[in-house]
Amino acid sequence: MSGIIGKKIGMTSIYSAAGKNVPCTVIEAGPCVVTQVKNEETDGYTAVQLGFGERKEKNTPKALLGHFKNANTTPKKELVEFRDFRMEFEGGVQLGQEIKVGDVFEEGDFVDAIGTSKGKGFQGVVKRHGFGGVGQSTHGQHNRLRAPGSIGGASYPARVFKGMRMAGRAGGNRVKAINLQVMKIIPEKNLILISGSIPGANNSTVILEK
Repeated sequence: MSGIIGKKIGMTSIYSAAGKNVPCTVIEAGPCVVTQVKNEETDGYTAVQLGFGERKEKNTPKALLGHFKNANTTPKKELVEFRDFRMEFEGGVQLGQEIKVGDVFEEGDFVDAIGTSKGKGFQGVVKRHGFGGVGQSTHGQHNRLRAPGSIGGASYPARVFKGMRMAGRAGGNRVKAINLQVMKIIPEKNLILISGSIPGANNSTVILEK
């Protein structure tokens, strides 16, 4: 699939052609640089590796410096591989080639967005798993408003089953939001507006797949 790397800017809303107010996420998508092209003969599969964002040369490992030098580009912060990149690029993708948002997406396309969700730290069962808590008395608890209550164990099985929903670290996971529509593209500013919300904080890296 084809795609591009971007940075989440924030959220806004625009009016659709039908006059409906649609909440959108603004993403600075690209420009990305082709840093590696893989093919069936040498790698066993076809893929294109894209680089996005600038990185200081002094903070870049020498192996990566050589990798970027082969692509005739400056060190990049993010590297993402897209397998079976869009067919119209087949045979035309070259090392060092610049890929812009308008080359991959058009208004009206449906895309998947991948990001890292905001980390919440150690959270209880109400926030982490949506237990009832106040008013709904999850698991028959008495006077502890957000406690998990009984977890069902007794002398048998005398252990906690794996996968039991309990308190723990929440957030900070790789999340994919699927079937989001491209509402608007502003090519001169490398911006793309996508319907709905996308995982991650502002200025975090987002991968868009078509």
